[in-house]
Amino acid sequence: MTVSGRVLNPDADPLRGKSGWIAALGVVFVIGGAIALSAITMTAVVSVFLVGIIMVVCGVAEVINALQLRTWGKMVFWLLVGVLYIVSGILTFENPLFAAKILTLLLGASLITAGIAKIIVASDTKGRPSWYFIVLGGVVTLLVGVVIMAKWPVGSLYILGIFLAVDLIVTGGGWIAFSLGLKPRP
Repeated sequence: MTVSGRVLNPDADPLRGKSGWIAALGVVFVIGGAIALSAITMTAVVSVFLVGIIMVVCGVAEVINALQLRTWGKMVFWLLVGVLYIVSGILTFENPLFAAKILTLLLGASLITAGIAKIIVASDTKGRPSWYFIVLGGVVTLLVGVVIMAKWPVGSLYILGIFLAVDLIVTGGGWIAFSLGLKPRP
């Protein structure tokens, strides 16, 4: 089916009836992102607490799994990994600002590494259509990592919060745009 020169995907038919709900989801994300942006330091602390909770839960699951494998020779290592997850998660509760600093340091280092890797990959695609987008992506990733590292450790108080807020706002905008694209236009 075409509407105004656009071809409508028949697989999207079930979604069209729910486009209002999808738009509402987008609005919730945008509002959540705006709230996160207005309280960046608190958002960073809450994000760290969430990471801590996830680490404790996964650590407990790891320990339970290791105890199920008592006869396996490497069970002790699996158990150790689970205990390390639990201890690390608890430490994030004890000092969330320190944990935010460590997570931000790891984020910066990871982005620098990923940026360099993207640029190296792009060198193998040189001359192909749009290869420069890979280079651009690598340069942007590298620069974001460098900026994070240059602002570390002071930036740790706001960088995680900004990233979460921007992610929520962009995701929300994406859901809103997607929902609007589902509606046929006369």
